[in-house]
Amino acid sequence: MCEFVIGVDLGGTQMRAARLDCALNVLERVAEPTLAPRGPEDVIERLIGVIKQVLPEDLSQVDGIGVSAPGPIDPRAGMIYSPPNLPGWNRVPLRKIIQERLGITTYLGNDANVAALAEATAGAAVGYKHVVYLTFSTGIGSGIIDDGHLIIGSRGLGAEAGHMILNVDGRISTLEKEAAGPAIARKAVARLEAGAASSIRDRVEGDLSRVTAKLVGEAASAGDALAIELMQQAGFTLGLGIVSLLHLFNPEIVVVGGGVSLMGEMVFAPMREAVKQYVIDPAYYENVPIVPAALGENVALIGAAALVTTRGGSNL
Repeated sequence: MCEFVIGVDLGGTQMRAARLDCALNVLERVAEPTLAPRGPEDVIERLIGVIKQVLPEDLSQVDGIGVSAPGPIDPRAGMIYSPPNLPGWNRVPLRKIIQERLGITTYLGNDANVAALAEATAGAAVGYKHVVYLTFSTGIGSGIIDDGHLIIGSRGLGAEAGHMILNVDGRISTLEKEAAGPAIARKAVARLEAGAASSIRDRVEGDLSRVTAKLVGEAASAGDALAIELMQQAGFTLGLGIVSLLHLFNPEIVVVGGGVSLMGEMVFAPMREAVKQYVIDPAYYENVPIVPAALGENVALIGAAALVTTRGGSNL
């Protein structure tokens, strides 16, 4: 009988571990800096130390350990392949290392896939078996659940919706490059350099190298017309990506999380408008809500734990 599960979030800047009950309620949580430049051996040793802090004295009470990590990842092999924010990691068998060191069944998952699991098991998509999850932030990540099964592809590298290829005025790009945070900042700088009026310029005291998506979002929330236009444009572009996902996977619900999603209806309204304009038939979006994520900062820990309770995302 399940008593506890352990959720682990290995990020580029922070590593966290939590003990949860089997209903995925967080009971205890610890964190420390990843210090990624020290390399995989150092990081793994300290990661195991973090996990040990949340283990109960009786290890037989632990049903398993789930680990969320940046991709690319092969969950079946338990292997991490060269994530950009973990320098020196190249084909690191993280699942095997943790499992052998701690003697507890361990699962490994891509952070976006894990977030999809979290929202489907304990968040905005509870009760749904067909789910599209998108994280709308510095990048655009995704997780797809079809008939209660997490879609990961033949080697665990699938469901990367942010890297859908686009042709933008003859320039080859991706959904992520056109809609994520850095794209918002880039487009703001281009408009300001072209002479557009905006409070963004004052916020950075004329130094356009300081423009970020967060700053554009703050200006938009304060009513700046250019900033609002840029945030709405990003939402509409992501909505076009959602159109393709609706056509491909015919989900019951679309959940959007991440920093840019916190702009609320400023980005969600144009998302939904893009869907209505460009879907091939209303049947694809009728009764398919497009909603904000619900789990906030604990999403990776809850999703990692859900890898255990769903046996790697195969049994929602």
